[in-house]
Amino acid sequence: MPTRHKILIADDNLANRELLEAYLAGVPCDLEIAVDGQDTLEKAGSFRPDLILLDVMMPKLSGFEVCKKIRENPDTASAMILMVTALNELGDIERAVEAGTDDFLSKPINRVELLKRVENMLKLKGTVDELERLRNYIRQMEESPR
Repeated sequence: MPTRHKILIADDNLANRELLEAYLAGVPCDLEIAVDGQDTLEKAGSFRPDLILLDVMMPKLSGFEVCKKIRENPDTASAMILMVTALNELGDIERAVEAGTDDFLSKPINRVELLKRVENMLKLKGTVDELERLRNYIRQMEESPR
C-alpha cells in the first residue's frame, strides 16, 4: 500500500488556510499547518512534507526566504514547493524561481487548478523519490563485494 503524501500549508491568513484545507479535503494526504515563515521552517523539518503550499507574504520570514532555506537544508531540500501568491509581477516570479520554487499559483485560488497542480506535483515527487531509491540500490549493489 502506498504511503500517504504529506502536505504543509503555510499561510498567515486563517481564511486562506481554511480555504486550502477545504479544497484539499478529498486528497488522500496528511495535512500540517504553519502560520508564519519561522513556523514553516520548523514544521518542514519535523513533518517532512512531500509538498509545501507556501504563501509569499508572511511575517517573520517571507515565502522567498523560507523557500531558499528549505532548499539549502538537505533534510527538506527534496520537498516540492508551490508558491501561492497574490503577487504577479515579473520580478516576483523571478524571485520565486531564484529562491527554488517548483511552481506558483496566483490568488484568488481556483480549486480545479490547485487540485491539478497538487496532483501533478505529488506524482512528480513520487517519481523523483523512486528514482533516488533505485540509484541508492544500484550504488549499494556496485559497492558490495561479489
